[in-house]
Amino acid sequence: MNSSNMIRVRFAPSPTGPLHMGGVRTALFNYLFARKNQGTFILRIEDTDQTRYVKGAEDYIINALKWCGLDFDEGPVQGGDFGPYRQSERKSIYKAFADQLIQSGNAYYAFDSAEELNTARKEAESRGQTFSYDAKTRLSMKNSLSLPESEFKKMLTDDIPFVIRFKMPDEACVVEDEDMIRGKVSFRTSELDDKVLFKADGMPTYHLANVVDDHLMEITHVIRGEEWLPSLPLHVLLYRAFGWKKPVFAHLPLILKPQGKGKLSKRDGDKLGFPVFPLQWTDPETGEVSSGYRESGYFPEAFLNMLAFLGWNPGTEQEIFTHDQLISAFSIDRVNKSGARFDPEKTKWFNHQYLIHKTDKELVKLFTPILRGKEIVPPPENELERIIGLVKERVSFVHELWDQTAFFFSAPQDYDPKVAKKRWKGEIPAFLQTLAEMFDNYDGSWDAALLKEKVSQLIQEKQINFGGVMNSLRLALVGGSFGPDLFTIIEILGKEEVTKRIKQAIRVLGM
Repeated sequence: MNSSNMIRVRFAPSPTGPLHMGGVRTALFNYLFARKNQGTFILRIEDTDQTRYVKGAEDYIINALKWCGLDFDEGPVQGGDFGPYRQSERKSIYKAFADQLIQSGNAYYAFDSAEELNTARKEAESRGQTFSYDAKTRLSMKNSLSLPESEFKKMLTDDIPFVIRFKMPDEACVVEDEDMIRGKVSFRTSELDDKVLFKADGMPTYHLANVVDDHLMEITHVIRGEEWLPSLPLHVLLYRAFGWKKPVFAHLPLILKPQGKGKLSKRDGDKLGFPVFPLQWTDPETGEVSSGYRESGYFPEAFLNMLAFLGWNPGTEQEIFTHDQLISAFSIDRVNKSGARFDPEKTKWFNHQYLIHKTDKELVKLFTPILRGKEIVPPPENELERIIGLVKERVSFVHELWDQTAFFFSAPQDYDPKVAKKRWKGEIPAFLQTLAEMFDNYDGSWDAALLKEKVSQLIQEKQINFGGVMNSLRLALVGGSFGPDLFTIIEILGKEEVTKRIKQAIRVLGM
């Protein structure tokens, strides 16, 4: 296997629906491991189970990984020397390997019908047991181990449907392996069943196809989710049965739900209001739409940075990593065994960090389409940069910039009633009328600092509460009690607009 000793890893999703963020993390860790070690990163589509195939799922997987910036060296799109990279296109390969296992005595034909298997299950349940097709029960079933040779060979000739099952060792033994994350793991074969390797429809099961393809594609390291750990003993035994060198295995920890026990699911996202898929997904059967990180406004680099910390830590206090920094810092040795709890608020924090570290010029490019979508002609770029710079610390997503800046582009249509009730009273409205006249007649430099000084002088002269005026003036200009420095707002809005807005507020809220 791989005479060059070059590291080769693969991400092998099944196109049975949208790619869960846990799947993206598996892809990410494979990618980082490959790039860190100058290895090869492969995408293989495991579509042997045609009954679970979902239209559009493969394209979704490829587009999601592309959005994340996880580029493959080999795969169904770009090809490679070890293709095809869809298992359905490798169908002709697997039967010979299943036959090889039969010839070596490591597998056998099983002719049991669905009804017969169901009967065996019910009989076991009647005795308070769970049926398992294994070393204890196989000789009581209909297979090439229990039937006379002439009989099962005639069944093969007569095209009686069959599956090929792996033959677990008759003698109970322990299968051990060294996992890169978990250390030594061991399993008793007496607790394992004779898994189906080849189905009646002529397709291999995951177990056979997975092992055969990993061998033929010269995969050196298999980095996959913890849910595949129970399959490890069978895969190790398959490598032994074929006489092949097995890859090094690493089983990643589960991603746990934010609250309570168990792994993160789509239901958790629906209930708590966060995405679990990288891109929006529309179910082709039901039309149900599931939200995606991209459509929710997350940056792909923030999404990946967050995922990297679900189960891995760099051993330092650093949390924000660029693409190249992640590759440089990543090590399988620092991946934890225990489950990693997903935190939606921390995910927003990551996005906020990436947003505030973007230049105002970069954010202008991202925000301008939002303004155009609201039929607003964007102001000059330098002015929009200034506006964004005033508020970007307050938001986590580009689309939230609108909530913080809308008043720069259009006058408020209504006013926060709570603020109005508390602030718009007494002599304040009359003073604002005076202030509007002062602004209207002002012919000095329209500068925030000078304007603040001028207004402060007028407040002192009239002996009015400074805070009351400032809050009421803000209400008149922005419609509420939010926004950046008030006099910077006044400077940006300009003399004519400020005067107009104060007069409009007086008309609506009264004197």
